[in-house]
Amino acid sequence: MTYIVNDKCIKCKLTDCVDVCPVDCFYEGKNMLVIKPDECIDCGVCEPECPVDAIKADTEPGSEIWLEVNKKYSEIWPNITEKKDPPSDHKKFKDEQNKYEKYFKENL
Repeated sequence: MTYIVNDKCIKCKLTDCVDVCPVDCFYEGKNMLVIKPDECIDCGVCEPECPVDAIKADTEPGSEIWLEVNKKYSEIWPNITEKKDPPSDHKKFKDEQNKYEKYFKENL
């Protein structure tokens, strides 16, 4: 098992999770974070730290697509090891649905 970041992170990109990760397995894209599954030690300390509930176990139903997104982009995006200020407009996107289709940026 590993943890993954899903579309709830898009346009919110709060980094409370990064601050508590003991192995620095978060990677930062233009408008979301991902977890590198091969580096995650399944400790789970990041999950309760996410204010938008964007971090889930990869065993939860529907997480397959997010496991692939996390795998792919953690190989491309830079590692993030410190908490940063969130986007100034993050609160207006907190409960929005279908953010992947609307806002995802590959950042390539």
